[in-house]
Amino acid sequence: MTRMCLTTSVLLPFAAGYYLSYLFRSINAVVATELAADLKLEAADLGVLTAIYFLVFAAVQLPFGAALDRHGPKFIQCVLLLVASTGALIFALADGLAGLVIGRALLALGVALALMAAFKAVVLWFPAGRVAAANSWVVMLGALGAVTATVPAEMMLTTTGWRGLFAALAGLSAMAALLVLLVVPDQVAATCKKRAADAENLWAAYRDCRFWRIAPLSAIGIGTSWSLQGLWVAPWLRDVDGLDRTAIVQYLAVMATAVCAGALLFGAMADRFRRISVKTELLLAATLSASIAAQAGLLLGGPVPSLVLWTVIAAAGAATVLSFAILPDYFPKQMSGRANAALNLLHVSAAFLLQSGTGFIIAQWPMTDAGYAPEAHQVAMAVGLCAQLVALGWFFLPRRQPAMRRVPASSFAATHTSLLTTPSKHIWRLRLHANHRDAGAWRLAATVSTVLCVTLGTLLWRAVDGTASGIRVTSAALARNAIESAGYLAVRIDHPLDPAQGRLAAANAPGTIVVWDANP
Repeated sequence: MTRMCLTTSVLLPFAAGYYLSYLFRSINAVVATELAADLKLEAADLGVLTAIYFLVFAAVQLPFGAALDRHGPKFIQCVLLLVASTGALIFALADGLAGLVIGRALLALGVALALMAAFKAVVLWFPAGRVAAANSWVVMLGALGAVTATVPAEMMLTTTGWRGLFAALAGLSAMAALLVLLVVPDQVAATCKKRAADAENLWAAYRDCRFWRIAPLSAIGIGTSWSLQGLWVAPWLRDVDGLDRTAIVQYLAVMATAVCAGALLFGAMADRFRRISVKTELLLAATLSASIAAQAGLLLGGPVPSLVLWTVIAAAGAATVLSFAILPDYFPKQMSGRANAALNLLHVSAAFLLQSGTGFIIAQWPMTDAGYAPEAHQVAMAVGLCAQLVALGWFFLPRRQPAMRRVPASSFAATHTSLLTTPSKHIWRLRLHANHRDAGAWRLAATVSTVLCVTLGTLLWRAVDGTASGIRVTSAALARNAIESAGYLAVRIDHPLDPAQGRLAAANAPGTIVVWDANP
């Protein structure tokens, strides 16, 4: 089959399913305000409603992964996309939280296997040398769903409302199912009828120590990006940065574009670094470390524009390209699908916990007409940041290599004849090459860790230095409006406060509140 046929009959139809998966994952960030106003939902309700998507996602990964191996990606994808269409219709017709939860749960069920089905299809039909590149294109095209969930969704929202938007998405899901049914070629019977592995193989990934070295960092780091981009970035921009709806949608569009670009960039970088013997694990750690630094910059008020920081956080959501590129080095090809499902289960589970937990933390502060207090969002982000730092520390934790067991010489000779006949000089040359390769990889890791520590230290110093000279207000305009609405006079002083001026102001206007910048 030619490259063009593979693209049009395999890659694009399955990428359409992942496009819908990304769209449904991110759409609540745009419709959250309308949902809350129409159905009287609170922050905790929105958090649970959006996070139920990840909960269902996680629950079906392993059993659906086995079904994917048994029945093939074409049949499974068609059936599940019809389920997603049903869920979108139920969501559009819901008149309360219960109906929204049922609809969103069916949505999640319908697109839960979109990415895994696409990866399985790529393995079945694409040559081995083009699998990694094809996977990158699947992720990039799917991430366009996040782009659609910004300005295009906002335009349709103003025309049809959120109910009309989800009715249209129901029709789009049905069309995607029909596309897969009519365009994707049938598989070879032997491949399609191949039974799934037994429970021993199904859970083998979770017993591998190498898997658990990268899994916490990948799950928490990528899950944080999904959680923020899928819902909580919009309330943050509204409540903390004081942006209006138009600016928020523009931020979301830039972040969604960053995910698309990141997918292709990470795939190309992984291939390039492999050629120079740099492990993909270190590239994953560097990517998620940059996301951690960006979140710290948002919390501490660094000099970098917030749009840049949010773009870095969003791009880290495409690091799944790196995570799934690592697993083939750990597991044989015949269980790669189950290993991918095992890691994806942790991704969506972490996203569910982070997204719903953020809602419960923010709900501890009272809601006003303007939204929630900035401190609510900052505390929620700080909790997630701490979890990511722990996972990063676990990744870089030194591990002792298992000791080599002693075996009888006869047994060793029988099973390692080729090793005994290899010249010792060649063996030492191989060991020297491996040592040089590992040294280069860990030098890169040390450089990344140093940059991260210097960045965090700089931001922390700026925060401590700023609080020593005055009160740092996130938005001076918002602070002034809040103070004046309470009946006080807000005075902005752009130079160090003179004690005499302070006494004069207090004498002439009793009850005056003076607000000044931490860094005049």
